[in-house]
Order: sequence, then C-alpha cells, then structure tokens
Amino acid sequence: MTGLTLGIIGLALTTLLCGIGSGLGLKATATASAGVLAEDPKKFGKVIILTLLPATQGLYGFAIAFIGASALPTIANLEAANAMSATSAQIMAQGWNVLWACLPMMIGGFMSAYLQGKASAATIIAVGKNSETSKAFLFPAMIEFYALLGLVVSIILFNHFPVASITKIAVEPVKEATQALATLFVR
Repeated sequence: MTGLTLGIIGLALTTLLCGIGSGLGLKATATASAGVLAEDPKKFGKVIILTLLPATQGLYGFAIAFIGASALPTIANLEAANAMSATSAQIMAQGWNVLWACLPMMIGGFMSAYLQGKASAATIIAVGKNSETSKAFLFPAMIEFYALLGLVVSIILFNHFPVASITKIAVEPVKEATQALATLFVR
C-alpha cells in the first residue's frame, strides 16, 4: 500500500460515511415529514428545513474530500511543491496525514447526520401535533454544531501539513528511535 492509496482511502471513506449518515438521517426525516404532510399539507414550510437538515453532513464530507485532494502525495502535487526528492517513507507519512485529517469529519459527519435525522424526525412529529413548537427546532440544530466541529478540525489538520512540507517530514528520528529500542531488546 502506498501513501497515495492511504490518502485516497481517507478521502473516499469521509465522503462515503458522511453520505451514508446523511442518507439514513434523511430517511428518518422524510418518513416523519410524509406522515405530517399527509394530515396537513400546509405545514410543508415548517417541516422542509427539518427534513433537509441531515443532508448538510454529506456536503461537509464532500468538501473535506475536495480540500484533502490537494494534500495527496501525487506527482503533480510534489512537483508543484518542488519536493521531487521526497522519499517513499515521507510519501507514506503524507498519506497517513491525509487519512488522519479525514477522521474528525468522517466519524463526526456520519454520527451527527444519523442522530440529527432522529432528532429532526421527532421534531417534525411534534410540529405535526402542535404548530407552535418553534423552540423545538433548536434540538436538531444543536447536533449540527458537532458536524461543524468535525469539518473545522479536519480543515485545520489539512492546513497544518501541506504537501509543500513533505520533504520536511522527519523519517530519521523514527529510524534512530527504532534502532535504540532494538538495542535494548538485543542485550
């Protein structure tokens, strides 16, 4: 497995898991909305925003994949960064960096979309029973905050290891530490 493969796996999983979470969340909200609208079609304006709320995490996952693609250790990115002398260990490290930077959005996006769908569905049902539940809109919106945290953390991580610094990724200290540990166990 190469560093490029690791990076692509991270970007693909982020998009995939955020999309799956959004799909599951939308299933819950669409089902609840259909029930409410079957009884009172005039409530469409109140339930449409709640219905679509879990879809944002799918968009966030796509945005992270788009941003992260520029950090992949590809020939074009390395040439642009004047880093053609990067070793395979440095390229592998860059692939791991991309994968790890995707994790906050990957996990946060999946979980928040799924849970936001459940909270939004409950709020939609409440709107169906009582139109004066404008305060209940706050509950699924609070879950959005955690999706935004995952998005921001992933963006911050991508900004702290640009491809331009791939030649500065230190491989020698890792080799020295491994050799030091090996000498301890050989004695």
